[in-house]
Amino acid sequence: MRSLLLGLCCLLSTQAQAANILVFGDSLSAGYGIAASKAWPALLDKDLVARGKPWRVINASVSGETTAGGLTRFPQALKTHQAKVVVLQLGANDGLRGLPLAAMEKNLASMIKLAQASGAKVHLIGMQMPPNYGAAYTQGFAAIYPRLAKQYSSSLTPFLLAPVIKNTELFQGDQLHPKAEAQPLLMKMVEKDMGIIK
Repeated sequence: MRSLLLGLCCLLSTQAQAANILVFGDSLSAGYGIAASKAWPALLDKDLVARGKPWRVINASVSGETTAGGLTRFPQALKTHQAKVVVLQLGANDGLRGLPLAAMEKNLASMIKLAQASGAKVHLIGMQMPPNYGAAYTQGFAAIYPRLAKQYSSSLTPFLLAPVIKNTELFQGDQLHPKAEAQPLLMKMVEKDMGIIK
């Protein structure tokens, strides 16, 4: 009984000391079309818990979110969740709507600066656009993420869908959103890139 109580106390102590990782993204992180418990942020939380890591993942992602919409929600999310790490995964909807790249970059930069000012470390997750948007737009879009990561010294996952993009069977019918079977691959890549949570 004593050992059980000690184990319970240690578990509660670890949970109390756990720091928050805030995932702030769009449908690709919200788990569009699948159970939220199957989305990669939920899998990351489960993996960290299973490995006894002092982190807990809070998923504040919203399907359809743009960088402009995200920026309006971001200050309150930072205040509410007091995250030590912010995983920023936005921009895909800006690109799909052909929104101006300069505005997208400015919005992402503003969120990075707000997160860092709060004391949080930032992990930026990038995206890529289909070639039918034109070379100038697609190349300019993809270049935003590494440029911001370098400018603000944040860690980076260059392209969230990199592990699955060549396998159409891992995507839902819209060929935009990964299935549940793809989520562990996304999670493992992001977790590896996030050296800040080791």
